[in-house]
Amino acid sequence: MEDVLDVYTQPDDPLRPQVCMDETSKQLLSDLRDPLPAQAGQPQRVDYEYQREGVADLFMFFEPLVGKQFVQVTDMRTCKDWANAMKTLADEIYPRAEKIVIVMDNLNTHSPISFYETFEPQEARRLANRFEFHYTPKHGSWLNMAEIELGVLIRQCLS
Repeated sequence: MEDVLDVYTQPDDPLRPQVCMDETSKQLLSDLRDPLPAQAGQPQRVDYEYQREGVADLFMFFEPLVGKQFVQVTDMRTCKDWANAMKTLADEIYPRAEKIVIVMDNLNTHSPISFYETFEPQEARRLANRFEFHYTPKHGSWLNMAEIELGVLIRQCLS
């Protein structure tokens, strides 16, 4: 816990951005019937039946000191999806950063090993060296600010 809290006390440095990462899956549903439009004194009526359209995974990257969020949506939640999302973070979102300080949970796919399972060894090593990993303790994922941001996103527009 102290390790994560130490990260949060560091000042903002564009060459070493502090980024929190979390992910969640979301069931995709479609309506079987068109909703009835709202009328004066009556809200829109939506039928309770739906059709399952699969699942999507959301990777949330949150830079708390700057207030920036980035969300990447993938079809699945594999080590390759995580590695590709991290590559996007390193090469497209923070290409000028010397080191990206990342806080995340201990999910088995959240590891530099995933880079080696996805990319050639030279590319995997390059990506692993772009990050400084800090993991939340077991049962301490509430320390991850990206988890809090995901909760807000789900409550406000993804429920």
